[in-house]
Amino acid sequence: MKQNEPQELEPGAGPEVSEESSDSYSDIPSIIVDQADQISATQEYAAENFDIRGKKFRLKNMARYLIVAVIFTIITLLTPIVLPVFPLWSIIPAIFLLVYIFLTKQVFESLTLGIVLGFLMVSISQLYLVEEESLGFFDAVNYSLISNMANEDTVWLFIVCGLMGSFVALIEKAGGVYAFGAWVAKRAKTRKSTLLWTWILGLIIFVDDYLNSLTVGSCMAPLTDKHKVSREYLSYVVDSTAAPDTTLIPVSTWAVFIVGLFASALVDFELVNTGAAAKQQAWNVFLMSIPFNFYAWLCLLMVPLTIFGVIPLFGKMKKAEKRAKETGVLAPPGSEKIDIRAGEALTEQKNAKVRNFFIPILILIVTTILFGLGSDPDTGKITLEPNLQYGIIFTLGFMFIFYLVQGLLDADEFFTLVIKGFKNMLMPLVMVVLAYMFADGLEKLGFMEYVATAVTGNVPIWLLPAIIFLVFGFTEFIMGLSWGMYAIAIPVIATITLRWPGLETNQIFLLSSMSIAAVVSAGVWGSHICFYSDATILSSSAAGCDNYEHATSQLPYGLIAAVASLVAFIIAGFAFFG
Repeated sequence: MKQNEPQELEPGAGPEVSEESSDSYSDIPSIIVDQADQISATQEYAAENFDIRGKKFRLKNMARYLIVAVIFTIITLLTPIVLPVFPLWSIIPAIFLLVYIFLTKQVFESLTLGIVLGFLMVSISQLYLVEEESLGFFDAVNYSLISNMANEDTVWLFIVCGLMGSFVALIEKAGGVYAFGAWVAKRAKTRKSTLLWTWILGLIIFVDDYLNSLTVGSCMAPLTDKHKVSREYLSYVVDSTAAPDTTLIPVSTWAVFIVGLFASALVDFELVNTGAAAKQQAWNVFLMSIPFNFYAWLCLLMVPLTIFGVIPLFGKMKKAEKRAKETGVLAPPGSEKIDIRAGEALTEQKNAKVRNFFIPILILIVTTILFGLGSDPDTGKITLEPNLQYGIIFTLGFMFIFYLVQGLLDADEFFTLVIKGFKNMLMPLVMVVLAYMFADGLEKLGFMEYVATAVTGNVPIWLLPAIIFLVFGFTEFIMGLSWGMYAIAIPVIATITLRWPGLETNQIFLLSSMSIAAVVSAGVWGSHICFYSDATILSSSAAGCDNYEHATSQLPYGLIAAVASLVAFIIAGFAFFG
């Protein structure tokens, strides 16, 4: 017999099986059946429970929206009766929005419902007029959506912020962010020094707050992650540096916008003879306002004070830092939806060069300034209006050549990343458009006009800057659009302060400067504590933090700076006009 052939067993050969063993084996099928029955019963119970939970969830949602529908109906029917005699009724959509956000923590849903309520109130009161024709609810919503999307400022926002998303995606892929992280890590070996570098980088990029937030937040996040810094704290550092920094620098988009508004008011109300004189006076007022921009100065000061522990962390910020240190969970739930990097972690890249980070950013800053150079047609003097749109387009063109020459990307990869980066910015941009529509509804209800009129009536001159800061800060918190608030508030404030009776010329300009500083401070403060402001949304997107969590964790620090600023405006007003 060959070795590998199977051997035949004789009958009865093989392992012996006892009767007891045989009986136990015979029980196996029944055990399996019992277990299968138990599993089936468990699955049925789980399915039944899941169905019950699903029904409860559906019933809860139905009840919630039914309550909302009833509230909306009552408010809408009361609006034509109450609004004409009580203009403050126009604040109702904002109150609903804030309460609903606090209850649900759903910003998108809250904004949408806020828009619905606002436009129901507007349409039933026949206040949405286009070419002297009153629009109904659906026509008004449609018109607002189209006009806001087609608006030059919105187009600018989509181009600049979308391409900034592309800019960040390209720098990351080329190894610039990784190399920058390694470069900073050699100089910032501790948690505090890393946060301090974040603050310093924010001070350097002063041309525009969008450029500041999106660049600093996205580039520093991978580095602060290594030191287990919560995304809430990173968002606070970024947000509290970006806008405050740009409002204090004359060579910034904010300065140009504010000066332009003040100059237009001077011309429109015939307070000066020529456009050139108006611009010159407006620049003088802005430069005089810088020392009185108390909120911006305090924000910039508070960031390093929190880093070094002089101002302690407390509230939600303290809990976020504890979570990050103890569990390693850096971002709050849902942050990946708004993250400019779409929640993707930065991977290690060999031979990454820091020049691929610094050179594109330097090119972006320089070209933004250079494209803004021009000359005044009346005087021939050189003017400067930083142009971030031209700057980012030119910089992307430069990066195409710069990265291709180094062999870091090919043409197909480049354009794929441009689209990917742009797409990552769509959610925050859509949220900003919804905020525009919400503000549009409030404006049609007359909210801003009422506030602007009420704040300046029967106010002592020494208290005027403090009242302006307080009221317009709250207004910005409701509207969420600092530049939109400026467009209405600054012309009104300009005409009131420049025509204030019994003041000499130097006193008039001093009052105007303090009042403009109060409006600018109010805009920055209100946008810092608003859940749906462009500043909050873009800072959250860049740092990779849910915007609701960012706003609520930053709120106490914004209130501290606001209270100190209010006291400062009162003291300054009394010192010069008391």
